[in-house]
Amino acid sequence: MSHPEFEAELETDSRFPSGKWIGFYLMAETGSKRHPQELILTFRNGRMSGEGQDTVGKFVIEGKYTTDDGKAHWVKTYIGRHYVLYNGYNEGKGIWGMWEIPPGCKGGFHIWPEGHGIGSNDSLKESVPLPLEQEDPTLMPV
Repeated sequence: MSHPEFEAELETDSRFPSGKWIGFYLMAETGSKRHPQELILTFRNGRMSGEGQDTVGKFVIEGKYTTDDGKAHWVKTYIGRHYVLYNGYNEGKGIWGMWEIPPGCKGGFHIWPEGHGIGSNDSLKESVPLPLEQEDPTLMPV
């Protein structure tokens, strides 16, 4: 017996392929050091979900994305630990944006589908390019 809710088609927009993604996040407290992360993401009907790990530990992801404007936002929850809010934008070179641990710890990030050759020469160091309606993405200590 098939279950239609489990057979919904994966996203066909090339900016949001399901599968393995890699990338990094930045923290003001560690200068411009890149903290690597690996993720397995599923994009389907405007919802994104997945799991991954980085130097902090293993985590799960739940969020939303839109193909109209390329925006994505999600919650990264470390198993048995804290959560991190992510807001980003995908213009075709992965998802760039800001993460935040309320009430004020924040920094930049960039993730991209593994094998797409994105990220090796990017220049994300002290700020992240975001749509104009977003707040200033500088990585100054709060």
